Amino acid sequence: MIFEQVATGGCQSYLLGCDGSRAAVLIDPEDSQIDHYLGLASQHGVRIKYVVDTHTHADHFSATNEMGKAVGATVVAFRLSPAPYVDMRLDDGDTLVAGSLRLRAMHTPGHTRDSMCLVMDDRVFTGDTLLIGGTGRTDLPTGDPHALFESLFDKLLKLPPQTLVYPAHDYKGRQNSTIGAEIAGNPRLQKTERAAFVEMMEHLDLAAPTHLTEALRTNMSGGKSVAQLLAEAAAKAPFMSIADLNERLGGNSRDLVVLDIREKDAFEAGHIPGARHLPRGQLELRVNSELPDPTVRILTCCEFGKISTLAAATLRDLGFGRASALDGGMTAWREAGYALER
Repeated sequence: MIFEQVATGGCQSYLLGCDGSRAAVLIDPEDSQIDHYLGLASQHGVRIKYVVDTHTHADHFSATNEMGKAVGATVVAFRLSPAPYVDMRLDDGDTLVAGSLRLRAMHTPGHTRDSMCLVMDDRVFTGDTLLIGGTGRTDLPTGDPHALFESLFDKLLKLPPQTLVYPAHDYKGRQNSTIGAEIAGNPRLQKTERAAFVEMMEHLDLAAPTHLTEALRTNMSGGKSVAQLLAEAAAKAPFMSIADLNERLGGNSRDLVVLDIREKDAFEAGHIPGARHLPRGQLELRVNSELPDPTVRILTCCEFGKISTLAAATLRDLGFGRASALDGGMTAWREAGYALER
């Protein structure tokens, strides 16, 4: 069997391939690693047949939707997954077949209601249900400590003790464990009585994942993350430095329109001298009347330089081929001590 484990920070994803048929399965892919997955598939000469999410991730952006489109693979998740782009919804006990590979779905709710593990002869991909030295948390949307207790002690931990454990996360550089090792040494699994386990899980007091809201929204809808939108916009529109803009303003440049796209109160509190005000929410509606000449050079600015990047890309899509964004936005402009107009 072809096997590759790809770490992205603490996130773990897995590429499995059949030596004979060259069919492959990609488990829990992360969106920043798409080129890496494609490179590994090419290197091993395999065709990715299935891309699988073990659950709805709240701590990273899933690449299943994009990978499915890129390679024509079937997107797979448990039947309770809220994601509308899933092509195949598995039930408990269903098996994925890719050449000689057999991966059986085991429904293991608790971390999320749609969590599942993928069981093979010698290993199990546990998602966030069972981690090395820990378990998935149960305090995020659809989490349930009672369900996690049942998933662990009534199902997952009944696998043979020599079964290799490959989780979706590990932050200490460990590649795998075994069911037996986790039963013996995992602190959370020492709470073998339901009440004690539930009490422990309800009092972990963990910080929320950094991108919780955006990751859930993106992974549940199949939409693009803010990072993806910004990356696409940055590929369409160039930037101007604050130093270059300051020099141009000092020279009384007349071939540049500075367009401040913040809300009215932020604009009136202090803006770049001579800037025009056109809020981002009204950009598409008013830009043609405000700027009838599509050949004019436009520089968009916002507070941090992110929304203005999206705006500059939008303007280019609308035919304003000389639109660019202010690098660093008004925050960088103020920190540099440049002039403000009120």
